[in-house]
Amino acid sequence: MTDLRTPPVSDGDLFSERARQYALEKPLQRIHILEAGCGWGTGLDLGDREHHVTGVDMDSPELRAYTCDRTDLDAWHLGDLRTVPLPPRAFDIVHASYLIERVPHAELVLDRFVAALKPGGLLLVRLRDRNTAYGFLDRSLPTWMHVGGRRRRKLTRPGPGPRGAHARVPDAPAAGASEPGAETEAFSTAAHAWPVAPAAPPPAVYDRVASRSGMQWYCVMRGLVVAEEYTSRQAIKALGAGTGLAELLCRLVSVITRGRLPADHSEVTLVIRKPENRFARVI
Repeated sequence: MTDLRTPPVSDGDLFSERARQYALEKPLQRIHILEAGCGWGTGLDLGDREHHVTGVDMDSPELRAYTCDRTDLDAWHLGDLRTVPLPPRAFDIVHASYLIERVPHAELVLDRFVAALKPGGLLLVRLRDRNTAYGFLDRSLPTWMHVGGRRRRKLTRPGPGPRGAHARVPDAPAAGASEPGAETEAFSTAAHAWPVAPAAPPPAVYDRVASRSGMQWYCVMRGLVVAEEYTSRQAIKALGAGTGLAELLCRLVSVITRGRLPADHSEVTLVIRKPENRFARVI
């Protein structure tokens, strides 16, 4: 069991720090990273350590536009996350920020990520908790009331990488390309430049596993070890846009539900390790 704590640093710094610590344990090994949800957000900072980054995400015009302009990806695939190519035991680290809550069939997608992770590898997950007052409001409020900027901010597109990373841009897929069995678009780059500030995550679906309790259950059932677990209130602050309205609404929902939907956090951050022994179980 792990204690629920408040992160001492931002989630991005935490994940990058854990990735660098992992890399130190493998001094002669090239680190392979799966950037799950590459259509928004930023990647991990491993410093000067040699690494290879593969991005995967769902396919949409906005996600494709940002992915095409990322210069920190060596390869990427957009499509149905249940079918995108993920070789087994190929990645040292799977980094999934604000992805699990916004994909359908999230448990199956997680299974594919875990299968692609090497024994002893890290699964770094950050998600908005559906079992909170914020999660309830995010599912219930009309789109125009999401004033945190998730749907209003324009996607910032970085310029070309320092080594001519983007020699071509793949054509947009035909309608329905994200359906099961559809072909996925692949693209390779050569640069490792750091991307510019991203847009906010796309709308959430909130499958059952997209919660603190859901992820804890998932890890127990799959024999994964939750090494660290933290909560934060970033989405509550963003939704209120400085007005305090989100705080008030979340407290109201918490009172009405008699604490079943808490208002003390909106996100959960987990550092999960896949055991070296595939028969290991969490007791």
